[in-house]
Amino acid sequence: MIKQRASGILLHVTSLPSKYGIGDLGPEAYKFAVFLADAGQRYWQVLPLGPTRAKNGYSPYDCLSAFAGNTLLISPELLYEQGLLTKKDVQDSPPSAASGVDYRTAISHKTKLLNMAYERFRSKPESSDFEKFCADNRSWLDDFAMFFALHHHFHPKLWCDWPTELRDKKRRAITPLKSQLKDGIKRQRALQYLFFKQWHSLKDYCNRLDIRIIGDIPIYVAYDSADVWANPEIFKLTKTKKPKFVGGVPPDHFSRTGQLWGNPVYDWQILKKRGYSWWINRAKHNLSLFDMVRIDHFRGLVAFWQVPGRARTAKNGRWVKVPEDFFDKLFEHCPPSSFIAEDLGFITPDVNEAIARLRLASTKVLQFAFEGDSAGNTHCPHNHGRNCVVYTGTHDNNTARGWFRKEATSQQKKRLFEYLGRKVPSALIHQAFIQLAMSSVAKIAIIPMQDVLGLAEQARMNRPATAVGNWSWRLYPGQITASTTKKLARMAETYGRA
Repeated sequence: MIKQRASGILLHVTSLPSKYGIGDLGPEAYKFAVFLADAGQRYWQVLPLGPTRAKNGYSPYDCLSAFAGNTLLISPELLYEQGLLTKKDVQDSPPSAASGVDYRTAISHKTKLLNMAYERFRSKPESSDFEKFCADNRSWLDDFAMFFALHHHFHPKLWCDWPTELRDKKRRAITPLKSQLKDGIKRQRALQYLFFKQWHSLKDYCNRLDIRIIGDIPIYVAYDSADVWANPEIFKLTKTKKPKFVGGVPPDHFSRTGQLWGNPVYDWQILKKRGYSWWINRAKHNLSLFDMVRIDHFRGLVAFWQVPGRARTAKNGRWVKVPEDFFDKLFEHCPPSSFIAEDLGFITPDVNEAIARLRLASTKVLQFAFEGDSAGNTHCPHNHGRNCVVYTGTHDNNTARGWFRKEATSQQKKRLFEYLGRKVPSALIHQAFIQLAMSSVAKIAIIPMQDVLGLAEQARMNRPATAVGNWSWRLYPGQITASTTKKLARMAETYGRA
């Protein structure tokens, strides 16, 4: 149950300004935290922080690990302050022609900087802080470091195509390679240490400003990940370790064939026998990084759509229930008030019943509020409950202006204007949406930064079901003005969210 009325901004770390081609955990992140405080905002929502890859367009929902951090987010400026880079190192950054995230330049240049930082790091005596980090995170760090080193060694093969004994993680095959890949393994441990050191410093700074960070747990993990390689028994795999079943959603009015995601589904009976330890550890790990966590595709933790692994569409799947005691066991270790249920999409009564029983915060999106009859539309502001989080749009939606210009039907526009009691020009539609969100009884209102700035569809973060052109929008220096800050602060004060 959310206790305090407040508001915040959705902005992923990669979207911060930076001369390195991608936003990171450095000075601009701290400036953004100050902006939030000055604007009367109490929440900063980010997307998953895991290590991304080119294969799926650098999606933060398709990571090499559910526990590791994305080392591209490490700040060179902070490494300089730690004595791991020189002034010349951080000044020599190649120019980027891209207005958004330039992954190619960022990967090329930052890899060089991280390699230099690692060489200086390993030349020094190991600190007790580093040793403690390795010990505290051994449950995932050792497997991730080994998987990453093997992944690089056998590139571009998937782990299921490695030599059988390595695929099956046999100790007699792994042990000899530990010596051969020793430096690569230690490099990953060191970079993860540096990532989490920078992240926790930023989080502590935000908390001192009375800003809480909302993170994100994707329900599924990527097949080609350290998680599946190290824990194959908790997933439904074949004897050759390929997905026997994959996740997705069934056909609906958006897609006649459904959505086929390709992630391996969990073997919940094995998880149950093990006391759900992997999921509990994952949740506890995330709650050490964030103050609250949004559970992506929450409905899949009540019942999930299971599709045969070789299927080409999601049509021929079936619903499989998750054991009812999962949340009871999870909440013995983690407080329910720390979670937000992303209950969008095909929601059945059992999902609503679970959210109500567990007293979890639910999700409302204003772009969905003007579809059909307002009396039964839970996204309409007059139907919001207090224990929910209202968004003008999520990372998967168009911007408010883009939605109005490119997606909203004439009927939706008519309902919106009737709801507002006036017509609004498309250039100001984002302001109307922000006002609706802020005035809602929902305890938390979250506004994507693109809507705060009134940006059009070019600033969209993600287009679901498309593999290219996503996750690249970025702020440019000076784009947040004093006027923007004052307007937000005034609105937060007016609607009791400051």
